[in-house]
Amino acid sequence: MNRLSSIRTKLLLSFFIFILLFNGIVIVVYASSNKLSTEYHESFERFLLYNQLSQSASDLYEHTRAYLNERSDEQLQAYFNNRMDMITMLNQLKAEQGGEAFQLDSYIQLINTHIQNSEIAVGFVLRDNVEGYTSFLQNLQNTANFIQADTLNLIDIRLTDYQTLYQEMEDRNKTYVNFTVSLIATTVSLGALIALWVAEGINKPLKRLSIVAKEVSKGNFSGPPVDIKTNDELKLLGDSFNLMRNDLTIYIEELKEKAEMERLLSELEFRHLQNQMNPHFLFNTLNTVSKMAYLENADTTSGLIDSVSALLRYNLSHSKTDRAVALSEEVAVVESYFHIQQTRFQDRISFRLVQDEQQLDVLVPRLILQPLVENACIHGVEFLEEGGEIELRIYREQDQIICDVLDNGVGMTKEKIRQVMDQLVTDKVADGHSTQIGIANVRKRLSLFFQEDHLLSIHSDEGEGTLVRVRLPLTNKR
Repeated sequence: MNRLSSIRTKLLLSFFIFILLFNGIVIVVYASSNKLSTEYHESFERFLLYNQLSQSASDLYEHTRAYLNERSDEQLQAYFNNRMDMITMLNQLKAEQGGEAFQLDSYIQLINTHIQNSEIAVGFVLRDNVEGYTSFLQNLQNTANFIQADTLNLIDIRLTDYQTLYQEMEDRNKTYVNFTVSLIATTVSLGALIALWVAEGINKPLKRLSIVAKEVSKGNFSGPPVDIKTNDELKLLGDSFNLMRNDLTIYIEELKEKAEMERLLSELEFRHLQNQMNPHFLFNTLNTVSKMAYLENADTTSGLIDSVSALLRYNLSHSKTDRAVALSEEVAVVESYFHIQQTRFQDRISFRLVQDEQQLDVLVPRLILQPLVENACIHGVEFLEEGGEIELRIYREQDQIICDVLDNGVGMTKEKIRQVMDQLVTDKVADGHSTQIGIANVRKRLSLFFQEDHLLSIHSDEGEGTLVRVRLPLTNKR
């Protein structure tokens, strides 16, 4: 079975995916916005650099002219500082020119020329060459004017590009607004869909469980099992519920079987307490004993009395009707019954026992064979004038012990067999017999004792005798 994924894991995973998607979109938006802002900042910085270069070129001319006029160290130092600032800005311009090299080459060359003219003019001053520094001072003024004109021209070109950039920024700003609104709507919709999906995944199995639970509360344990497709705690809950319902069904069936067993045992005990020995049977037996005491010697009478005592003692043990006994004890009771009836009917009915003594240690419910033999005697052969036969056969067949009670009596129809098996006919007290336990009672007690059905069967045709067969599973041995 696959490892269960918890509902908590699903929620965390859904939340993580949602946050990851949201943050990814925010990062993309931020990167695009940051790129546009960087372009804007670079353009603005370029404007400032052009303006500073133009101003620095004018300052360099002024400082050079002031030094030529005053020739002081302070003016010379101011010149050198202005020159170094201008060289620094020129290097910055060279580093940032990028794809604009063609437009800036002449501008950079002009600035270099301006710086060189200032250096030559200062050099002529240091050598007191008036004609030389006067000429280069004029050139310095001209290059300063050219630089200002080129600066304005470059700024104008950059402003044209900046206007395009500004329009692009405006368009992107509108796009960002629309995107933000769409993102909020998408986020809310996606969150709602995830919430509905998770809620449906929890609610649907719980609803199914609640419906089946209501049926169970009404006592209806049938129906298909609850099938939950999810692989989380709800599936475990559904499987546990199905197992609980199956266990309850089995438990209720066991209670019903136990109640049926107790009912049958109570009925058997009541009949034993009410009428353990039929008065006519006891009268006829005692009358036979009396006559035998007159006609025969004491040994025969003693044997008959022993058989009656054994049968009477077994039947009167009503306080142990729920106790299992060995099959050999049941056979001993049948032998006592055979002896009594053989003595009573003489040659009219013959009794025969064929048994495999190795199979007599299996445990069985009390009173399962003697009632079957008695029924064969009462309903099968008792009304025959002569030639009645009853036989008990005990043998093994594979994993079962077979007990057959056969008679050559009047037999039964299929309808009568069905009535006897289903206890649709009422057992009547028969004169001269000992018990009132029906075949249906024996069949039910066998089924409850061994927890199997179809252990007793009847095979008969009208006028051709009857075979009652009991199958004893080899599951309960001493």
